[in-house]
Amino acid sequence: MAVVVDDLVAAVVAVLVCVALYLMAAARVVKQYERGVVLRLGRLLPQVRGPGFTMIVPFADRLHKVNMQIVTMPVPGQEGITRDNVTVRVDAVVYFKVVDAADAVVQVEDYRFAVSQMAQTSLRSIIGKSDLDDLLSNREKLNEGLELMIDSPAVGWGVRVDRVEIKDVSLPETMKRSMARQAEADRDRRARVINADAEFQASKKLAQAARQMEATPAALQLRLLQTMVAVAAEKNSTLVLPFPVELLRFLERAQQDGAGEGPPTGGPGPEAPGPADAGPEVADGPETGVVPGLDTGPGDLGAGLGTGPQGGIDFGVAGLGNGDVGGRPDSEPDSGSGEGSEGGESGGRG
Repeated sequence: MAVVVDDLVAAVVAVLVCVALYLMAAARVVKQYERGVVLRLGRLLPQVRGPGFTMIVPFADRLHKVNMQIVTMPVPGQEGITRDNVTVRVDAVVYFKVVDAADAVVQVEDYRFAVSQMAQTSLRSIIGKSDLDDLLSNREKLNEGLELMIDSPAVGWGVRVDRVEIKDVSLPETMKRSMARQAEADRDRRARVINADAEFQASKKLAQAARQMEATPAALQLRLLQTMVAVAAEKNSTLVLPFPVELLRFLERAQQDGAGEGPPTGGPGPEAPGPADAGPEVADGPETGVVPGLDTGPGDLGAGLGTGPQGGIDFGVAGLGNGDVGGRPDSEPDSGSGEGSEGGESGGRG
């Protein structure tokens, strides 16, 4: 009896061991992002195993797990010649995923390698059909064309291409320098056009200002004085300005009127004053203004413009000698010029 019990226990243990070995050989776990394709004795079973625990027949079934996630595959750089005969090197990246696990296992040996090779050949074809400007600026259209070229054969492999992007376009150094010169020339052209337009608008404004000043001549003199003030503010320039002729004529007429009220013509005229007896002079004035120095001797005019140390305008006008004014004979022209020069010097000292 004891022998029978021992044999029964041994048999139960043997069965349990066999069941454990069977379960270990037949049990499979499919992850959430995977699908299981079962080949039983080399024949594809129509049912695709979903995620979770599943069982297969040991030694008869073979389970192939297929990843259903989106795969990011970089495409190696491809060199090619564009339609406008420019050598370029283009890199790209492909995003795809498996939509039919059975076709991905049965229809193609290695769907990843197949998609990679198809992407490289399609990229070279796109390079040859496109211009350089399209590769640089119209990439969206090229991406769509490249996606269509890769997705067409991949549909039969149970793969769907979601997106294709061109990453980089490498140009030769000579082409980069040529494009840089072209861009610089274009920027220079636009700058010249803008400058010419600004000159045209400024000329119209200047023409309007000229017509306005023509109606009011005093505005031109005011503008001149404003320019003098603006330039003299730096205190590092020397100005040479024309003296108004109208002022000289006014002073000459005033001198002639004063000479007409002198002694009678029949009597001897007054003795010509020497340099030491010159008439009163106005030699000093404000440091920053225009100071006239006037010699009131008969027949002579001296005027000077002076400045102080604050930085102003400095010039003198030599005297105007006129021997015929005031009844003086023509034989004494030197006195007018000498005294006028002295008046100019006194104005300059101001």
